[in-house]
Amino acid sequence: MFKGFYNLTSGMHTQQQNLNVVGNNLVNVSTAGFKQSRYTARTFDDVMYTRVGNREKIYTDIGRQSYIRANDEVYVDYSQGVPEPTNIPLDFAIMGEGFFAIQSLEGGTVYTRAGSFSLDDEGYLCFPGMGYVLNPDGERIQLRTDKLNVDDQGNIFHKDTGGYLGTVGVYEFEDVAQLEHNGDGFFTGEGAQAVQTPYVLWKYLERSNADMIQQMTEMLTCQRALQSCATVTKIYDEVMGHSASDVGRMG
Repeated sequence: MFKGFYNLTSGMHTQQQNLNVVGNNLVNVSTAGFKQSRYTARTFDDVMYTRVGNREKIYTDIGRQSYIRANDEVYVDYSQGVPEPTNIPLDFAIMGEGFFAIQSLEGGTVYTRAGSFSLDDEGYLCFPGMGYVLNPDGERIQLRTDKLNVDDQGNIFHKDTGGYLGTVGVYEFEDVAQLEHNGDGFFTGEGAQAVQTPYVLWKYLERSNADMIQQMTEMLTCQRALQSCATVTKIYDEVMGHSASDVGRMG
């Protein structure tokens, strides 16, 4: 008799979780290199209902039924974002698979598709507020200048002298599904390998692959579904109240 509450609660929970994911996508729609996420839910394992048996404990099955959904996983969409020219000498964009590796100021290495870099006081290429950009050997890159020329494999040369200064490392993973996403476009994971022949665009940034119109549409859909579940829950509660008081009085 109370099964409807499970269905309605499940609907509200699912739509609220979906709203959280869509909201984060919208916040980062202008974040370079951001990869949108998608929320999925699944039903609990089927619940077995049984009729009370006799003295010999012989039960009769009366059916299998799943009546509520649960969190499954938030999937990250790694599809390529549109490269956008910036004409800024420390901007880089990866075409195809791979990530830039950043030696985090807090320790460890994080990975990102955002290539909006800068130089610190010692001339090291860094991601502001996050850490140092690494080359294919896992070492910091010291440029000391932003007068650069960069080829399509990320090799950096001095604009005036032509001297080699370093290479922006591009790393890939055998299984990107194992990466942990912090929600702001940075990933952590094990087993990163340097790409031997990456394709890097200089003076470009990869735009977020989250489409604002699509995300706004999904948000409105989720909000309406959530409101509908909440309204029906209120009605259902009133019906249950009447059945408990009025029907009980009639008996």
